[in-house]
Formats: sequence, structure tokens, C-alpha cells
Amino acid sequence: MSAPENTSWKEVATLADIPALGGRVVATRGGEIALLRNERGEVYALDNRCPHKGGPLAEGAVSGDTVYCPLHNWRIDLTCGQAREPDVGCVRTWPVRLEGERVFVRLPE
Repeated sequence: MSAPENTSWKEVATLADIPALGGRVVATRGGEIALLRNERGEVYALDNRCPHKGGPLAEGAVSGDTVYCPLHNWRIDLTCGQAREPDVGCVRTWPVRLEGERVFVRLPE
């Protein structure tokens, strides 16, 4: 899922705020977003709720383009929010932009 229309870029963190191979929670008007950083330094943003039982994805381990839910080890694709087989489900993703060390996410107005 992609971000809804009527959005704007909001500065939400710095790279130093997001642990390598882990995540950080950002509170928004629409709920919590997990900012996750992989070993290549890429940052992803998705809703902080696993589609299985609502586990906090920001507390999961990150490897490549996958976050592992800390509750039941569901694997979620960071690029599109889809659960990886054999699991089924999806979590909303948000566009991320880096400007130097600053992290921006496109969020609803």
C-alpha cells in the first residue's frame, strides 16, 4: 500500500536515531510508524503493527529487505509491506527520503 494523496514530507528522525538492523517508533496523528534500517543503511517506514497479531515491527530484527515480527517471527517485506509466504497479509508502507542524516516520511496533512 502506498501513502494516500494529500500528503507532505515531514522530518521524523536522523539516521543516528534508528539503530542499524533495527527500528524506532514515530508517533503520528494516524498511529505509530516503524522506521527500520537495514545493513545497507536504507531506511523504510511502515505501520508499526504486524498484520498477524499486531506485533510491534519497530522491535523486530531487520535483514536485507525484511523485518521479522518480534511476536511470531512473521517476515514482512520492507519495500511493499507484504508478509512473505507462507504467511499472508499486508502492512501500509510510507515513502522515505533522506537528506544527509535527516529522515523524512511523506505523511497525511
